[in-house]
Amino acid sequence: MKDILFITPPFTQLNTPYPATAYLKGFLNTKKITSYQMDLGIEVILELFSKKRLQEIFNIAFETKKLDSYNTQRIYSLKNEYLKNIDAIITFLQGKNQTFARQICSDNFLPKASRFEQLDDLDWAFGSMGIQDKAKHLATLFLEDLSDFIVECIDENFGFSRYAERLGKSANSFDELYESLQKETSFIDTITLKILEDRIQEIKPKLICISVPFPGNLYSAFRCAQFIKKRYPEIKVSMGGGFPNTELRSLTDIRVFDFFDYITLDDGELPVELLLSNVLNSTNNNPDYKLFKGTFFKENGKLVYNNSSLKTDYKQADLGTPDYSDLLLDTYISVIEIANPMHSLWSDGRWNKLTMAHGCYWGKCTFCDISLDYIKVYEPLTAKLLVDRMAQMIAQTGETGFHYVDEAAPPALMRELAIEIIRRDLIVTWWTNIRFEKSFTKDLCLLLKASGCIAVSGGLEVASDRLLALIEKGVTVEQVAKVTSNFTEAGVMVHAYLMYGFPTQTVQETVDSLEMVRQLFEVGCIQSGFWHQFALTTHSPIGLNPSEYGIVPDYKSISFANNDIDFKDKTGINHDKFSFGLKKSIFNFMNGIGFELPLQEWFDFKIPKTTIKDDFIISCFEDEEDFITKPSAKIYWLGRTPLISEFTKSKRGNTKQMLQLTFHENTGNFEIPLELEKGDWLLKSLEKLAISENKSFTFSELKAEFESHFDNFELFWYSKPFNILRDNGLLVL
Repeated sequence: MKDILFITPPFTQLNTPYPATAYLKGFLNTKKITSYQMDLGIEVILELFSKKRLQEIFNIAFETKKLDSYNTQRIYSLKNEYLKNIDAIITFLQGKNQTFARQICSDNFLPKASRFEQLDDLDWAFGSMGIQDKAKHLATLFLEDLSDFIVECIDENFGFSRYAERLGKSANSFDELYESLQKETSFIDTITLKILEDRIQEIKPKLICISVPFPGNLYSAFRCAQFIKKRYPEIKVSMGGGFPNTELRSLTDIRVFDFFDYITLDDGELPVELLLSNVLNSTNNNPDYKLFKGTFFKENGKLVYNNSSLKTDYKQADLGTPDYSDLLLDTYISVIEIANPMHSLWSDGRWNKLTMAHGCYWGKCTFCDISLDYIKVYEPLTAKLLVDRMAQMIAQTGETGFHYVDEAAPPALMRELAIEIIRRDLIVTWWTNIRFEKSFTKDLCLLLKASGCIAVSGGLEVASDRLLALIEKGVTVEQVAKVTSNFTEAGVMVHAYLMYGFPTQTVQETVDSLEMVRQLFEVGCIQSGFWHQFALTTHSPIGLNPSEYGIVPDYKSISFANNDIDFKDKTGINHDKFSFGLKKSIFNFMNGIGFELPLQEWFDFKIPKTTIKDDFIISCFEDEEDFITKPSAKIYWLGRTPLISEFTKSKRGNTKQMLQLTFHENTGNFEIPLELEKGDWLLKSLEKLAISENKSFTFSELKAEFESHFDNFELFWYSKPFNILRDNGLLVL
């Protein structure tokens, strides 16, 4: 028995748990409050894609005469092949039975429907030995064919990472969702509610908190709450998470509280603590009686917003380490939708989730919800605490992969995090979201790579300097090109978030933006990207001041969700028509093809020629590097201690004692010959500069140390030996 049960309703990711409940459970651990968490989404997926349920799906499709299309008829005709393989495919995608990969990759083993029609050249994409990834890709297509069958024949609302998403998107009124909840439960609902009931009977909670991060979780959250209210009226039910935080701040429809007892806004730790306190002791002798934090509920037949508690949100350092216990970590499914290593990070592998800093250190982008606390309130943690938490999570989960889910990770904290990871000899793999700002120098990118950073994602958005200035992004296209090149040259993959349809954006700017993106892919600055159409949101600077950006909002009457706002751009341009061409082009670019095609090829309507020179991105790298080293810059040595040998060098009758320093690194070796005294000085200095040492040295300190023995440090610093070291692990940060 546990007092509180956290639920993530169907569906989020297949490969890893959404982290909200793990964060909350970790916090409650610090308060000695026991809790239980479940990812209902993955449990439903595993039940749905089982031999038993798949047989039911085929039977229902046949009995209800839904086999209308060629694709569904083909899948049904091959049903025995799907039934024979489904359990083994799921087991394989869970990381078990890896020898099955060779069978999956053999010709004619898997049944193939429409998802296999656009099959890539697999040998080119995965190489002759990339069997595991190739098999994952084929197994993913196998599941996607079955998903298409389910959508067409069983439940049009199904999606692997969302369910009935349309009902949660821009639902200004509760009417349509409410009406859907009055209908009979769907096939997937039935599975969901059976699993939920089994868990409630096992845990016997007094409070159930349902975390709703996205519109694609909303319907299932309400369906679960409806079931709990009917079967277990004594259990209190609350909703929190990203969706209510952004969408339900203007809630007025009292019918919502026929399903939920409470809805909490913003950071969940304190609201949940106060909720549980009131549920367990709803009497006057509870010091927190009727004191809540950012909480909606129904009282005396009226909707009430209670923010009466004087307690302030907990500091990030006091929230504890995310706790993944209870979650079925070995059952998550890794899938590969397209043959792109960067793109697959979101769907392949079980990632532990952490946050370097609450909120966004930049907090200026005009399309972003910067008026809300989850962006506005910036609070970083320390590198030491973050690495402590990483170590704890590795011990608990056995996984060393981390996805830092920051709005934008701060470069200075990323640097300190990398140094702390290296100093502790922690072998981890991690990636995060960033701003492409100039702080990410070549040396910082090399440091991040050395600590285990494999990828970053960041917003290039509109790829136009005029529009980037209007967004207040604080970057230029040239700067993004340089930063992404620094990451790529260091061996760190890059994903770019791209935007079209921004207020006042012209057709010419959209075409030029695509050309910028084409060049960035072609020269290898970015490996992955995604185009999304600009959405006007209530809590963004543009949403708060639309007239300043040349748009006219179409405000609706709000009684339920309030975030996305329909609008008209005074340019009168229909940006929707660009969607297919932009997405088709980037799909090809991510597969390394299509760079030579004219941009017109991606569109079925006439577009203007680009005004961007075809070597624009390459020209961004032609500026001379800044060779001036700041006195305050810190110097670190990432390499190893060299082997040394003395030798004599004679020239024109002059003999010098020399020192040969031979450095062996993972991928090769290099040598540096120096005069004996300077060689000794360098050897001792590299020991001091080693990143494993707790003390760091600045350039000015290193200069002073050198000039206490020799003359003119700058001459030595910019000489060939130091240039060789700079290319092999001597970092200036």
